[in-house]
Amino acid sequence: MIEKRRGAMRLAACDAAARERGLSPGMTLADARARVPDVVAVQADVAADRVWLDAIADACDRFTPLVMVEPPDGLVLDMTGCLHRYDDEPALLVEVDAAMRRWASVARAAMAATPEGARALARFQMLPAPDEASALRRLPVAALELDSENHAGLRRAGFRTLCDLADRPMAPLAARFGGDLVDRLRRILGEGDSRLVPRRMPPALAVERRFAEPIATAEAALGVIGDLAAEVQAMLETRGRGGRRFVARLYRSDGHVTTLAIDSSRPLRDAQGIARLFVERVGSLNDPLDPGFGYDMIRLAVPRDEPLAVAQLALEGGATGKGADGEDIAALVDRLSTRVGARRVRRFVPRDSHLPEQTALALPAIEAPAPAPWPAPEPGEPPLRPLHMFDPPQPVEVIAAVPDGPPQRFRWRRTLHEVVYAEGPERIAAEWWRRAPGDHGLTRDYYRVEDGRGRRFWLFRHGLYGSERTDPRWYVHGLFA
Repeated sequence: MIEKRRGAMRLAACDAAARERGLSPGMTLADARARVPDVVAVQADVAADRVWLDAIADACDRFTPLVMVEPPDGLVLDMTGCLHRYDDEPALLVEVDAAMRRWASVARAAMAATPEGARALARFQMLPAPDEASALRRLPVAALELDSENHAGLRRAGFRTLCDLADRPMAPLAARFGGDLVDRLRRILGEGDSRLVPRRMPPALAVERRFAEPIATAEAALGVIGDLAAEVQAMLETRGRGGRRFVARLYRSDGHVTTLAIDSSRPLRDAQGIARLFVERVGSLNDPLDPGFGYDMIRLAVPRDEPLAVAQLALEGGATGKGADGEDIAALVDRLSTRVGARRVRRFVPRDSHLPEQTALALPAIEAPAPAPWPAPEPGEPPLRPLHMFDPPQPVEVIAAVPDGPPQRFRWRRTLHEVVYAEGPERIAAEWWRRAPGDHGLTRDYYRVEDGRGRRFWLFRHGLYGSERTDPRWYVHGLFA
């Protein structure tokens, strides 16, 4: 595999036959062809390699939820608290190796107390050792994975293994080769603080089922998800919580992983409701579920949860009328969002802004915050804002008695309207704190007008005469009922 580095085509990876004939990664393609004229060079596809590595990481979720990707060809699994499923560490390594054989012809695995130690053992250990500490100290200095200049400097200074460095004072090593060498050495030997950054954060809770005989139908898989939802419901009730997002992962026996996710517009823990949403989700898939040779493991996780109080019941039993309406609407939003897509079902949410077009936002209903009360008009007063607003406002031609006075007639959509009544102006200034430097914005003067046929419009003059612009323009922004 070749890729362009430092202005030349170089070998990015070699198979065993190429290595036996003296080729190695980093060598230029010209040198490789000089040594092996019949070498087969293929352009490396970094994006495809990353997709391949992510697919392996998904399959490794069956061992632990904490998986970190180390491109281009490494994975780190944190097995803390997960070893109880296996007889011992060697048994775990055997199972991991068997799973990796489905994806790669060559895989090296190792266990250590730190991610850096496990990486170093997997990549550089050549001979067995009686214990972890001995194995780490016998590793070559190449396990530090320093740049070529520092690595050559270590070799010239007579350092061959990590044991040679560990027995020396750290201060002189840091002064000569940099603090990065000391930090890497301490992390590999388990003397420094090591952190693993997983590709997915651990969920609030998760339950799973493993099967001695894989289940081979999508209906059976949905039934298992329903059973897991009942377990999740009991756990959420104990905690006084409800889930806002549920993720089901179906692990096929050949290593393929199918992920199904649903969201809820309010905290949810009803097992039947969760199972029904997953049925809707499967029904909305472009490609139906393909069990292949069967699912040998199914996991249901709750990545996001929120407090959920016990529902208030009426005296005669059942939910109160107000609560029932809210529950029914939320259930409808959840089902529609799951079936047609979250972005296609929206809810208007009030926003604290004095600009009319920004006082309400249309957000996905399943992600919108809890509904807030809308401002109510004064009793007996006409509404301040129209029911229908244009986005963007539509230009009109206006004639006024004085330049900064109310409109007397205006032409909109090739129709002339004579103004009978006008109320205003309501002056609205631009948001100075959001404007770009040098942009002073324009003031709007709004008028509520009624024409001779009783139709009511909301017009505004954009800009002030003399101060902001000499030719303010008029627009119709909305229509009153």
